[in-house]
Amino acid sequence: MNKILIIEDDPAVSKGLEISLKNENYEPLIENDGEKGFQTALKIRPGLILLDIMLPNKNGFDICRDLRLSGHNFPIIMLSAKAEEADKVIGFELGADDYVTKPFSVKELMARIKAVLRRRSVIVSDFDKYEFDDVTLDFSKLEAKKGNKKIDMSLKEYEIMKYFISKEGLIVTRNDLLDEVWGYENFPTTRTVDNYILALRKKIETNHSRPKHLLTFHSAGYKFVK
Repeated sequence: MNKILIIEDDPAVSKGLEISLKNENYEPLIENDGEKGFQTALKIRPGLILLDIMLPNKNGFDICRDLRLSGHNFPIIMLSAKAEEADKVIGFELGADDYVTKPFSVKELMARIKAVLRRRSVIVSDFDKYEFDDVTLDFSKLEAKKGNKKIDMSLKEYEIMKYFISKEGLIVTRNDLLDEVWGYENFPTTRTVDNYILALRKKIETNHSRPKHLLTFHSAGYKFVK
């Protein structure tokens, strides 16, 4: 049974989520404080986090950022009353897997949880390992190395790399990535894709300003070359 950590300071919202998740056979755990929620995430390594943004002591953006910087790849769905495009972009760029605006449909949220967990299972169960140049990507363990040095990558970055590898030698558009990796069409901006590509180049390329593997084709998209 998947453990789902709810970091939410509104007791009505968290209680409703707890009941709904139990009905779907998940194991929910609630924290109403940002810092406590962050520490609990580090301790229990949940299958997924439902993360509010406006929290006491540590906000959701900081939690997401710090979890990703510490190398934790469990999926994160942000829950927020903030519907502005800029806030959604920030959430995705910090490593969130999805962003749901309050008030939300519980049915829709449950569908998004299942979609995120399904995408994660595909990442770790398709092909296990891939090597190119001096880079090794282990999708079963979610571990990456360049030479003998460990690379810290988020789950979303593994998803992007796996999609590129599956399309090796073919041009992939930004919309292809948004549809296939993020899993739905209505995404705030393609700028986030460009930012992810830039971050990946810094991690896997020997010289990220002269990439050999993640190539840009202007006005078309990107191509992965082994």
